[in-house]
Amino acid sequence: MRRIGSWILIATFVGATATAPDDAVAQVEPPTRIETKKPDGFSGRTREGKARLLKEFGGSEEGEEAVMLGLAWLTQQQKPEGYWEYDDGHYVSSRAAATGMAVLAFLGAGQSHKDGRFKQTVQAGLDWIVKNVHMEQGPNNGKINTIRYMYCQGIATLALCEAYGMTGDPALKKSAQAAIDYIQRAQGANGSWGYYAGQESDTSIVGWQIQALHAAMLTQDLVVDRKVIERALAFLDSVSSDRYKSTYGYRWPPGQHATSCTAIGLLCRYYVDGWRREHRGFAEGSQGLMKRAPTPADRNNIDLYYLYYATQVVRFYGGEEWKIWNEGPLGPDGKRRGGLPELLLSVQDRTPAHRGSWPAQIDWKNGQGFGRNCGRLGTTCMCLLTLEVYYRYLPEESTADPRKPEKPDKP
Repeated sequence: MRRIGSWILIATFVGATATAPDDAVAQVEPPTRIETKKPDGFSGRTREGKARLLKEFGGSEEGEEAVMLGLAWLTQQQKPEGYWEYDDGHYVSSRAAATGMAVLAFLGAGQSHKDGRFKQTVQAGLDWIVKNVHMEQGPNNGKINTIRYMYCQGIATLALCEAYGMTGDPALKKSAQAAIDYIQRAQGANGSWGYYAGQESDTSIVGWQIQALHAAMLTQDLVVDRKVIERALAFLDSVSSDRYKSTYGYRWPPGQHATSCTAIGLLCRYYVDGWRREHRGFAEGSQGLMKRAPTPADRNNIDLYYLYYATQVVRFYGGEEWKIWNEGPLGPDGKRRGGLPELLLSVQDRTPAHRGSWPAQIDWKNGQGFGRNCGRLGTTCMCLLTLEVYYRYLPEESTADPRKPEKPDKP
């Protein structure tokens, strides 16, 4: 399980050997609501917020131009009914995931269904998701139609929660809460989520569900059960064997530094466990991610799944590590070269037929990478979300009911 991106994406969007129970969803006790104390967790996406955070964290006009070109390309790929599909033959069963990813790319850039130049596109995408949330009472309440795996549920639910958090649109609240509730009921007994509701599985699937639950918490209006978060954290504990929980495995320990699973685990800790730069586990884990900091040499072998998660972690960690990740190491002439934006912009397609997108071949891995399984559309969405890291989520001083951080050892 060292080639984490390969297995994850094949199982997610192509097919897995797990056997699906008949809509088996674990029942949970009435939720204990988690209260968030943020004034607005999505305010970095406003015009003023973006300008401030781009300057503070080293964004650029070139990067923003690349994002807008990518969004324009995504608009052209939307189906008349409002959904998107991955363009590699994986259609109906992954529509919710493809639509969720595309909508997230717009939302991450501050483009909602209420504000921005792509309002109609985002509205159509959200309308399709809302229409496909099962609202009848029963075990399927909140499940999004067409999903095959819980990955798809998590991604589409994340889009709903972000859209609701950004706009407060009451038309989204009921569907967003129902989708969140389905995720919570679908948690496995060991605190993880499986490919199907009620099953247990791995860190990768957990990552998407935690992102959705975190976005719901940031709305300060959707209900998230504290016990669900605690069980998920217990699962993360179980797949990490080092003293400070700085590395994470796929389904079991040990974990290793600079892997997708470790990046996922660290981001989950940041979002729902209160880990920050001063926490020894977060510090060691973030520094370990630097072993695979983006460089121009990665141009033909990009690991998008790793970059998506690790970029968020290192950005939240900050310091010299973020400068190296974002701008490249300091050269003998005192200038920085390389870094994440330079890498992603160097492989963005600027040809007339695909202008603004990213070719699937940048993460192909002999037919087992993200691009092979999610096509040009999925590749473009992940590149956009990674480039939006400067302002997509505000750095947080604290999270809802965090565990007490463990301080670094004194020298």
